[in-house]
Amino acid sequence: MFAKTFLIAAAALLIWAVAARPSGAHGHKVVYRVHAYDTLWSIATSHYGGDVRDAVWQIQQANHMSSTSLTPGERLVLP
Repeated sequence: MFAKTFLIAAAALLIWAVAARPSGAHGHKVVYRVHAYDTLWSIATSHYGGDVRDAVWQIQQANHMSSTSLTPGERLVLP
């Protein structure tokens, strides 16, 4: 009886592992390449609505930035 229960549980786990997919709960992330004269403020203004200060903070957090300095060619994840 134990062996049958174990086989059913193992089969269910295998099916779940194969069929599991990401839920997309974090939404689609955009990667943005920094251009000359871009600032976090200008990027946030063009890609987000609402409070620009909050968008700047979100970009900094998503990219683990300790300052607002940007370099042309740098890639930023826009959450």
